[in-house]
Amino acid sequence: MTAQPLFSLRAISKVYGVGAGAVHALRGIDLDLHAGEVVVVLGPSGSGKSTLLNILGGLDVPSAGSIAFAGEPLPVADGRAMGEYRRRHVGFIFQFYNLIPSLTAHENIELVTDIAETPMSPRQALAEMGLAGREGSFPAQLSGGEQQRVAIARALAKRPRVLLCDEPTGALDLATGIRVLEALMQANHTTGCLLLIVTHNADMARLADRVIRFADGGIREIRSNARRATPAELHW
Repeated sequence: MTAQPLFSLRAISKVYGVGAGAVHALRGIDLDLHAGEVVVVLGPSGSGKSTLLNILGGLDVPSAGSIAFAGEPLPVADGRAMGEYRRRHVGFIFQFYNLIPSLTAHENIELVTDIAETPMSPRQALAEMGLAGREGSFPAQLSGGEQQRVAIARALAKRPRVLLCDEPTGALDLATGIRVLEALMQANHTTGCLLLIVTHNADMARLADRVIRFADGGIREIRSNARRATPAELHW
């Protein structure tokens, strides 16, 4: 890819603790990530993949190194600026849906659209995820897969430039997980966002433009797929 990267990471390290008990979660990571890409990050627990996601999303800060976002330094030392970065540019999808039980699907999405600059309407975001007509449903009235799609709609409604997913199908069965992955791929296609998926599921790598494999806080392999598989082709 020749276009300017959306993210450019150089010599990114993350250390938790000090002295003999220090944990080196990331060790000098160099990485470029591009708008519109689908990237799958693989690795065992403790390999650094979730730390990378948290740093990209502004939920954590590196101990050393530099990050540029859209060609500008990411102000990791400025809490207010990082809050604005998260609000404007980043959508998060986690294994557990984090919906507020006392709010409808529409109201859960309004929590984001009320503070976003140019949001989709909750109705449009739900329709994008195949949930037209479910605006008034509470989380308890939705299946697990439907709740995850509401969570995706909530992230998508702010029109993020990057969608970060941490084990988005980890709590779902195969059929439901495939529907959620189809929703994520649709979001990538319609918005042109960078879609980054952290997972233990090695077969999910077939969805990606690029696959990044982590081990012991470092990148051990980056490879490209000649063809992206569809979610329906996956097994786990």
